[in-house]
Amino acid sequence: MSSSCQRSYEQGQMLTLIALQLFNAAKHKNALTNGEMGNTSSERAGMGQGEKAHRRDSRGAKEGDRPKILMDSSEDADIFHAEDIKAPVEKDEFLAWRQDLEANDKGPTQARPTVFRWKGAGKDIFLAGSFNNWANKIPLTRSQNNFVAILDLPEGEHQYKFYVDGQWTHDPSEPTVTNHLGTVNNVIQVKKTDFEVFDALMVDSQKCSDMSDVSSSPPGPYHQDPYVCKLEEKFKTPPILPPHLLQVILNKDTGISCDPALLPEPNHVMLNHLYALSIKDGVMVLSATHRYKKKYVTTLLYKPI
Repeated sequence: MSSSCQRSYEQGQMLTLIALQLFNAAKHKNALTNGEMGNTSSERAGMGQGEKAHRRDSRGAKEGDRPKILMDSSEDADIFHAEDIKAPVEKDEFLAWRQDLEANDKGPTQARPTVFRWKGAGKDIFLAGSFNNWANKIPLTRSQNNFVAILDLPEGEHQYKFYVDGQWTHDPSEPTVTNHLGTVNNVIQVKKTDFEVFDALMVDSQKCSDMSDVSSSPPGPYHQDPYVCKLEEKFKTPPILPPHLLQVILNKDTGISCDPALLPEPNHVMLNHLYALSIKDGVMVLSATHRYKKKYVTTLLYKPI
């Protein structure tokens, strides 16, 4: 509402209040006069006066055509503040609806395979933690010199403890935390970033499985006519070696030092490929480079021919 409209509305309210006060004062004065004179008027005159008053009130309502508002009433005062009270309620309802919508969009986190390993001595090793509310003990399987269990856990922080030959204990070589009861437990952080490599490999395997149904034969009709090479194809030069292949470790001199920390960081296009060096002195050299997080591992295989 603009300032001019609001000012006009307030002036109209003031005029209405003044008119009501004048009407009530005149009515009160008439009542006092009638009391002093006594009840000498007949019932018919009273009824006529009531009808006249009723017609006067009706005529005043038609002329003003505006409802009477008494500011002394608490219910009437709420009319002006109804919009102010309604706005915060609608805002709270909107925020609650938005939070519920965001919670539904997030959905459950993906379970990640997590390895638990007990490296100490023992015969019967079990595991329990906050991921199963410490409800039951999960057995560990012996693997060479230690005990291992692989569980699918959601992303986040999880506390756990080992049950070794009837006694609860924690692994001091792993991260620990003290809970509110003063008990020391092991703690593990399951992060999505630790599984990005496995997610990428899974996507690659899915793509390969999708391509397995495609026929290896080239499209088009088949015939028995011999293929005749054109003259320019006979003298065609081999393709130019891609420049990034020049950076392969088999094509570079590593220098005198054999410290792996001094090896150059490989390019991403060289990862997960098998390279072979020309056979020399009856030995074939194979190479492959793999990456785990920010670490690179290059393997060389010398195979006699």
